[in-house]
Amino acid sequence: MTTTPPPADTATRAGTGAVTTLRRPPIRQATLVRSDRAHTFDVFVSTIGQWWPLQPYSAGGARVREVSVEPRREGRVYETWDDGTEVEWGRLLAWDPPERLVMTWAATPAPTEVELTFTVLGPALTRVAVVHRGWETLTEEQLGEDCARPGGYRSGAFARGWSEILGALTAAAEGAA
Repeated sequence: MTTTPPPADTATRAGTGAVTTLRRPPIRQATLVRSDRAHTFDVFVSTIGQWWPLQPYSAGGARVREVSVEPRREGRVYETWDDGTEVEWGRLLAWDPPERLVMTWAATPAPTEVELTFTVLGPALTRVAVVHRGWETLTEEQLGEDCARPGGYRSGAFARGWSEILGALTAAAEGAA
Protein backbone atom coordinates (compact mmCIF):
# COMPACT_ATOMS: atom_id res chain seq x y z
CA MET A 1 0.00 0.00 0.00
CA THR A 2 1.31 3.42 -0.98
CA THR A 3 0.46 6.48 1.06
CA THR A 4 0.58 10.02 -0.18
CA PRO A 5 2.13 12.54 2.21
CA PRO A 6 -0.06 15.48 3.22
CA PRO A 7 0.42 18.81 1.43
CA ALA A 8 3.16 21.12 2.74
CA ASP A 9 0.67 23.29 4.61
CA THR A 10 -0.73 20.42 6.68
CA ALA A 11 0.55 18.32 9.55
CA THR A 12 -0.46 14.99 11.05
CA ARG A 13 -1.21 15.00 14.77
CA ALA A 14 0.96 12.40 16.49
CA GLY A 15 -0.83 9.16 17.24
CA THR A 16 -4.16 10.21 15.70
CA GLY A 17 -3.53 10.17 11.98
CA ALA A 18 -5.67 13.31 11.80
CA VAL A 19 -4.49 15.96 9.37
CA THR A 20 -4.81 19.60 10.36
CA THR A 21 -3.95 22.75 8.48
CA LEU A 22 -0.93 24.55 9.87
CA ARG A 23 -1.76 27.98 11.19
CA ARG A 24 -0.01 30.86 9.52
CA PRO A 25 0.26 33.48 12.23
CA PRO A 26 -0.76 37.05 11.55
CA ILE A 27 1.82 39.77 11.24
CA ARG A 28 1.72 42.04 14.27
CA GLN A 29 3.46 45.41 14.44
CA ALA A 30 2.92 48.44 16.65
CA THR A 31 4.29 51.91 17.26
CA LEU A 32 3.91 54.62 19.88
CA VAL A 33 2.94 58.04 18.56
CA ARG A 34 3.34 61.23 20.59
CA SER A 35 -0.03 62.54 19.51
CA ASP A 36 -3.61 62.14 20.66
CA ARG A 37 -5.67 59.34 19.20
CA ALA A 38 -8.07 61.46 17.11
CA HIS A 39 -5.19 63.34 15.48
CA THR A 40 -3.24 60.13 14.81
CA PHE A 41 -6.27 58.45 13.25
CA ASP A 42 -6.95 61.55 11.16
CA VAL A 43 -3.36 61.66 9.90
CA PHE A 44 -3.62 57.99 8.93
CA VAL A 45 -6.87 58.45 7.01
CA SER A 46 -6.80 62.02 5.70
CA THR A 47 -3.17 62.43 4.73
CA ILE A 48 -2.17 58.85 3.91
CA GLY A 49 -0.96 59.87 0.45
CA GLN A 50 1.47 62.38 1.96
CA TRP A 51 3.29 60.09 4.38
CA TRP A 52 2.78 56.53 3.06
CA PRO A 53 6.10 55.31 1.56
CA LEU A 54 4.86 54.88 -2.02
CA GLN A 55 8.29 53.61 -3.02
CA PRO A 56 8.05 50.63 -2.67
CA TYR A 57 4.62 50.22 -0.99
CA SER A 58 2.25 50.99 -3.86
CA ALA A 59 1.29 49.48 -7.18
CA GLY A 60 2.13 52.58 -9.18
CA GLY A 61 5.28 53.87 -7.53
CA ALA A 62 6.26 57.23 -9.05
CA ARG A 63 2.97 57.33 -11.01
CA VAL A 64 0.90 57.63 -7.82
CA ARG A 65 -0.55 61.10 -7.36
CA GLU A 66 -2.96 60.41 -4.52
CA VAL A 67 -3.95 57.75 -1.99
CA SER A 68 -7.51 57.94 -0.71
CA VAL A 69 -9.59 56.39 2.03
CA GLU A 70 -13.36 56.61 1.65
CA PRO A 71 -14.26 57.12 5.34
CA ARG A 72 -17.13 54.67 5.75
CA ARG A 73 -17.84 50.95 5.98
CA GLU A 74 -17.37 49.40 2.52
CA GLY A 75 -15.34 52.48 1.50
CA ARG A 76 -12.39 51.96 -0.79
CA VAL A 77 -8.74 52.49 0.01
CA TYR A 78 -7.04 53.16 -3.30
CA GLU A 79 -4.29 54.95 -5.17
CA THR A 80 -4.77 57.21 -8.17
CA TRP A 81 -2.07 57.46 -10.83
CA ASP A 82 -1.09 60.49 -12.89
CA ASP A 83 -3.14 59.13 -15.83
CA GLY A 84 -6.30 58.73 -13.69
CA THR A 85 -5.94 54.96 -13.19
CA GLU A 86 -7.27 53.83 -9.81
CA VAL A 87 -5.81 50.77 -8.10
CA GLU A 88 -7.74 49.48 -5.11
CA TRP A 89 -5.78 48.45 -2.05
CA GLY A 90 -8.87 47.14 -0.27
CA ARG A 91 -12.31 47.84 1.19
CA LEU A 92 -13.18 48.88 4.72
CA LEU A 93 -14.87 46.04 6.58
CA ALA A 94 -15.06 47.99 9.85
CA TRP A 95 -14.99 51.74 10.35
CA ASP A 96 -14.85 52.86 13.99
CA PRO A 97 -13.06 56.24 14.12
CA PRO A 98 -10.87 57.06 15.93
CA GLU A 99 -10.42 53.60 17.46
CA ARG A 100 -10.17 51.11 14.63
CA LEU A 101 -10.47 50.23 11.00
CA VAL A 102 -10.37 46.85 9.28
CA MET A 103 -9.88 46.44 5.57
CA THR A 104 -9.38 43.78 2.98
CA TRP A 105 -5.86 43.84 1.55
CA ALA A 106 -5.74 43.26 -2.20
CA ALA A 107 -1.96 43.66 -2.59
CA THR A 108 -1.40 39.99 -1.83
CA PRO A 109 -1.88 37.15 -4.35
CA ALA A 110 -5.16 36.29 -2.56
CA PRO A 111 -7.01 38.85 -0.41
CA THR A 112 -5.92 39.11 3.22
CA GLU A 113 -7.12 41.41 5.99
CA VAL A 114 -5.51 44.33 7.84
CA GLU A 115 -6.75 45.71 11.17
CA LEU A 116 -5.42 48.93 12.64
CA THR A 117 -6.22 49.93 16.21
CA PHE A 118 -5.52 53.29 17.83
CA THR A 119 -5.29 53.04 21.63
CA VAL A 120 -5.03 55.97 24.03
CA LEU A 121 -2.08 55.59 26.39
CA GLY A 122 -2.05 59.18 27.64
CA PRO A 123 -3.26 62.68 26.73
CA ALA A 124 -0.82 62.86 23.82
CA LEU A 125 0.30 59.25 23.42
CA THR A 126 -1.31 56.71 21.11
CA ARG A 127 -0.41 53.10 20.38
CA VAL A 128 -1.08 52.18 16.77
CA ALA A 129 -1.14 48.45 16.15
CA VAL A 130 -1.54 46.57 12.91
CA VAL A 131 -2.58 42.95 12.57
CA HIS A 132 -2.30 41.56 9.04
CA ARG A 133 -4.07 38.20 8.91
CA GLY A 134 -5.63 35.73 6.52
CA TRP A 135 -2.45 34.10 5.27
CA GLU A 136 -4.24 30.73 5.21
CA THR A 137 -5.82 31.77 1.89
CA LEU A 138 -2.41 31.81 0.18
CA THR A 139 -0.63 28.77 -1.21
CA GLU A 140 2.90 27.87 -0.13
CA GLU A 141 4.18 29.30 -3.40
CA GLN A 142 2.27 32.56 -2.91
CA LEU A 143 3.65 32.94 0.63
CA GLY A 144 7.14 33.22 -0.86
CA GLU A 145 6.28 35.61 -3.68
CA ASP A 146 7.86 39.02 -3.58
CA CYS A 147 5.72 41.87 -2.37
CA ALA A 148 7.18 45.35 -2.18
CA ARG A 149 10.22 43.63 -0.66
CA PRO A 150 11.74 40.29 -1.74
CA GLY A 151 10.56 37.05 -0.18
CA GLY A 152 6.97 37.80 0.77
CA TYR A 153 5.36 36.54 3.95
CA ARG A 154 7.70 33.59 4.39
CA SER A 155 10.84 35.78 4.55
CA GLY A 156 9.36 38.43 6.87
CA ALA A 157 9.05 41.07 4.13
CA PHE A 158 5.50 42.00 5.17
CA ALA A 159 6.55 42.39 8.83
CA ARG A 160 9.44 44.67 7.80
CA GLY A 161 7.10 46.59 5.52
CA TRP A 162 4.51 47.25 8.22
CA SER A 163 7.29 48.38 10.55
CA GLU A 164 8.47 50.93 7.95
CA ILE A 165 4.91 52.11 7.26
CA LEU A 166 4.16 52.59 10.96
CA GLY A 167 7.43 54.51 11.29
CA ALA A 168 6.33 56.86 8.51
CA LEU A 169 2.93 57.33 10.19
CA THR A 170 4.62 58.12 13.50
CA ALA A 171 6.84 60.76 11.91
CA ALA A 172 3.89 62.34 10.10
CA ALA A 173 1.58 62.42 13.13
CA GLU A 174 4.27 63.75 15.47
CA GLY A 175 5.46 66.29 12.91
CA ALA A 176 1.97 67.65 12.37
CA ALA A 177 0.96 67.58 16.04
